[in-house]
Amino acid sequence: MADSEAKWYILHTYSGYEKKVAADIAKLVENRNLQHLIEGVTIPTVTRQVEGKNGEMTEVEDKLYPGYVFVKMVETNESWYICRNTRGVTGFVGPEGKPTPLSENEVRSLEQGRTETAVAFAVGDRVAIRQGVLEGFEGDIVEIDAERQTVVVNVNNMFGEVTPTTLEIAAIKKI
Repeated sequence: MADSEAKWYILHTYSGYEKKVAADIAKLVENRNLQHLIEGVTIPTVTRQVEGKNGEMTEVEDKLYPGYVFVKMVETNESWYICRNTRGVTGFVGPEGKPTPLSENEVRSLEQGRTETAVAFAVGDRVAIRQGVLEGFEGDIVEIDAERQTVVVNVNNMFGEVTPTTLEIAAIKKI
């Protein structure tokens, strides 16, 4: 069962136990000094902006794959046992519950998915500026940069002119 190179595997967990499983495995690895067997534990997430009750924007993290935890490990009897017997884990993803490593393409697509950010706005949306020197002004979104968490808004200034302005997503709210 031994392979000297660490690969990514997927653990299936009870729904809602993902963070607990990841934390328990990480703690066990640290306590037993097993970093050479289990190199990483992650839950792929995406962050999105949500308008709260009082109109303020807050960030919410959503799991990309609810019920799954990703583990980078060297497949040995010990690493298998640690992961499989963590409370909340129902098994490895693979035929007959046997660990099956992710391919390089699957790992790359996961890394891309982790960096993407969901934005609650679209080009053309009418927004109000909630902070900064332009607070109280309105405009239309003409460009969104989800990676940088910024938008370009055509702001209608006090002289009736339209001025393109780059703002943080947190500084605007949809009208």
